[in-house]
Amino acid sequence: MGLLPAKPVRLSGSPVSTAEQVSTASRGMSEAAPPTWTGAHVRERFNAIASILYYTRAAHSLGLWDSERILIERYLPRRDTRLIEAGCGSGRVTLALWKMGYPDISAFDFADELLDQAQSLAGKEEAHSIVFRCADATRIDRSDFALADGEGFGGALMMFNGLMQIPGRRNRAEALRRLHSLCKPGAPLIFTTHDRDEPAADKAWWEAEALKWERGERDPRLADFGDRIFENESGEVFIHIPDRGEILADLAGSGWTHRYDAMRSEIAVENRAVSDFSDECRFWVAERGS
Repeated sequence: MGLLPAKPVRLSGSPVSTAEQVSTASRGMSEAAPPTWTGAHVRERFNAIASILYYTRAAHSLGLWDSERILIERYLPRRDTRLIEAGCGSGRVTLALWKMGYPDISAFDFADELLDQAQSLAGKEEAHSIVFRCADATRIDRSDFALADGEGFGGALMMFNGLMQIPGRRNRAEALRRLHSLCKPGAPLIFTTHDRDEPAADKAWWEAEALKWERGERDPRLADFGDRIFENESGEVFIHIPDRGEILADLAGSGWTHRYDAMRSEIAVENRAVSDFSDECRFWVAERGS
């Protein structure tokens, strides 16, 4: 879905600017320390009207990024592949997949208000073959899709940094394990994250942030180094910004085999609408082992 925009509004959560981030952290460390963000906080924000409007506009007008389309066509060449999309939000990618000719799609999100928008959009497009479920990626189960023994999805997607909008590294790893359990051997998983090492210009900012954590001066709402909370027109947004090594370790630990990764700018030059809506990110492709 999301956790997930650079130019005038930033949704993806990479360091916006030192001033903006310091301001956000200062608000979080005022008077009484606020609680660490959980999945419940994220769900509440995504179900808020500002977030619903923000993501629904994108679902209706933005469509797939060129980089998304390139990797989908490369790693999911068969249109009859049974697909699962985690964190589908208001249906931007879900409906775009259906329009590309993938009829067998199941999609889920734990923000029921956003999911209602996805279902409404699918109804307007008469995309009746899409199966929607309201479910948490850290708790999703084969029974949610009535998968019999030997059945599974032939491909999985979790786009627009949705995985990184799950607070807690253990929870993100659990989501990867859950997706692994839903897929057939050999199924690809396509997802995106940010990267703390890209761009290199942010290195000094992250070094300063690391010192804060060492001195016990971190924003108390954050659980893991790399977590960020910022505001845009959709409201407060949580996102975790990993480094490449973290994702490689979590893929291996959850049964996925790394196949490919690259920054978005290395895959395609996006149009102005996409660039205004979302900033640079890293695409990942992994494969489910046996």
